[in-house]
Amino acid sequence: MPMTIREATTADAPEILAMVRELAEYERSADEVQASTADLERALFSPAPAVHCHVVEDAQGLAGFALWFVTFSTWTGRHGIYLEDLYVRPGQRGQGYGRALLAQLAHVCVDRDYRRLEWSVLDWNVDAIGFYRRLGSQTKDGWTVHRLHGSALVELAASAPPR
Repeated sequence: MPMTIREATTADAPEILAMVRELAEYERSADEVQASTADLERALFSPAPAVHCHVVEDAQGLAGFALWFVTFSTWTGRHGIYLEDLYVRPGQRGQGYGRALLAQLAHVCVDRDYRRLEWSVLDWNVDAIGFYRRLGSQTKDGWTVHRLHGSALVELAASAPPR
């Protein structure tokens, strides 16, 4: 069976979660994964999902996934895609699966008149950085990612004006 790129289905959720855990282990953050299969099913397959996922499948089963969501740029006045995770299992790398997943997302962008396909990559992941650069991606120098989570998020939320 050749490679197939398709939208994920509910039956894929357990395997997608397994790959999320594999990715987290590779990124030295295995203990940070809190998601469950039910969480993924709820996020990806609700009546109006805000998160989407494409998978790559071959004769061995699911080989990888691209999980993404729609963004909006006030500068372009158009939507875009933010790629949350791109992952191809180690034994199936080097066969064009990652490129095929990104090409599918680029196709979604072009088809829907989205202006951007963006993602973050860990600065120590030189293999991924090289792969992305070979595709023609550019870094956003001068930008730093910020995140509120845990108690800082809860504390800020507590200071919101009453509704």
